[in-house]
Formats: sequence, C-alpha cells, structure tokens
Amino acid sequence: MRYDTPLTSSIPGVPGQTPIADLPIRQQLKHGLKDMVKSSYSSAKNFGMIGAFFAGTECCIEGLRAKNDIWNGVIGGCFTGGVLARNGGPQAVGLGCVGFAAFSAAIDSYMRMEEDERRKNVI
Repeated sequence: MRYDTPLTSSIPGVPGQTPIADLPIRQQLKHGLKDMVKSSYSSAKNFGMIGAFFAGTECCIEGLRAKNDIWNGVIGGCFTGGVLARNGGPQAVGLGCVGFAAFSAAIDSYMRMEEDERRKNVI
C-alpha cells in the first residue's frame, strides 16, 4: 500500500489515504525521510545558485575595477542582495543590498585577517 499523504491530516472522503499519525512508525519515518531529502535538495540548489551569482558578480566587479580588495565583495553583495529581494519592492531591495553587503564585508574582513589575530581568545 502506498502512503502519499500530507503531514497534517488526510483528505476526508478520499479512499486509501491515512493520516500520517495513524501510520506505523516505520512508514512515518520513511515519509519524513523522503520529505527531508526533497527539502534538503531544494535548499542546496538555492544556496548554490545564490553562491554562484554572488561569486560571479564579485569576480566581474574585480575585473572591472582591476583591484583585489574588500570593496569588490561589498559591491557584489549589495548587488546580489538587491537582486534577490527585487520582488519585495524598493525597501526590500535596499535592505537586501545593505544586509548582504554587511555580511560580505564581515566575512571578507575576517578572511583577510592575519592568522595570529584569528587565534586570539575573545574572552
């Protein structure tokens, strides 16, 4: 018997569908694992797409500016954040730009630190 049921409940009046809570534990785990694999694959594709877009943008900006500094990442992050938030309106584009640029600047400045400074204890 196949159990293609939603996680919340069954559809009343449709034969052959059982609520997920009424299934045996093995079937519940199988259904949960299938759902987890699907959502993990989707998240990985989205993360890869965003990373590729950011890296490509940063690389193009570095080529245009002919410099290798922190500002390439900041400008690339601003552009990437703005493009990702384009469907949310102008305020979302601005916040996406600022947020992605700030995150990029923080990561880039950490990666450009001297090795001795990274090893110091915070406390």
